[in-house]
Amino acid sequence: MVKSLLTVSATIILLAGCASQSHRKVEVEPVKSYQTPYTGPKTTLVVGEFNNRSNYMQGMFSNNAPQLANQSKTILKAHLTQTNRFKMVDRENLEQITKEAELRGEKLQLKGARYAITGAVTEFGRKNVGDKQLFGILGSGKSQIAYAKVTVNIVDVLTSEVIYSTQGAGEYSLSEREVLGFGSKAGYDSTLNGKVLDFAIKECVNNMVRDLESGVLNVNI
Repeated sequence: MVKSLLTVSATIILLAGCASQSHRKVEVEPVKSYQTPYTGPKTTLVVGEFNNRSNYMQGMFSNNAPQLANQSKTILKAHLTQTNRFKMVDRENLEQITKEAELRGEKLQLKGARYAITGAVTEFGRKNVGDKQLFGILGSGKSQIAYAKVTVNIVDVLTSEVIYSTQGAGEYSLSEREVLGFGSKAGYDSTLNGKVLDFAIKECVNNMVRDLESGVLNVNI
C-alpha cells in the first residue's frame, strides 16, 4: 500500500514538473475582395502620413504616441495590397532596396505613385465593464472593450486635392465570468488594440473597393 502511494506520488510530481506545449493556427480574415477576380486598371498608390488624432497615448507622460499610427499604416498597406485593385509602392525601405539593387549591379527604377493615401485614427479607447449577480454571490463578470474609428483619404499628388474620403469603425470585446470562485480570470489583453484597428481599417478598404467598382471612386492611372 505504501509502495503504491509512493509510486502515485512520484508520478504526480513528475507530471507536475513536465512542461507542455501547444500551438494552433489562427485564421486571419482578409478584405472582402481578397482573391476575387479583377480585370480593371490598377492605379499606383503610396501610403503617406498616418497619424493618431485620438486622445489615446497622447498624454504628457506617454512615450508610445507613434505606435498606434505606425501600426495602422502597416495594416493599411497589407489590406490595400490584398485587394488586387491597386499597385502599391514602398517608400519606407528605400535605403535597403537601393542597396539590394546595387548588389545586383542594377540601377533602381522607381515608379511614381499617382495618388497618396493618408489618414488618421480619429477615435480610440479602452474600457472595462463589469456586473454582479445578486451582489456577487451568484457570480460576477467583466468585459474589456476596445473601440476605434479610422479616416482614410486619397490625395492627388499633382494637385494635393483630396478626391476621396471614407471612414471605418469597429469594436472588440473580451468577456470573462466567475461564479462562486470558478471561471475565467483573463488579464489585460493588449492584442485587442491591434484587432480593433485591423477591423476599422479593413472597413475603410472594403469601402474603397466597393466605391471603385461602382464608379463612385474614380482614380485615373
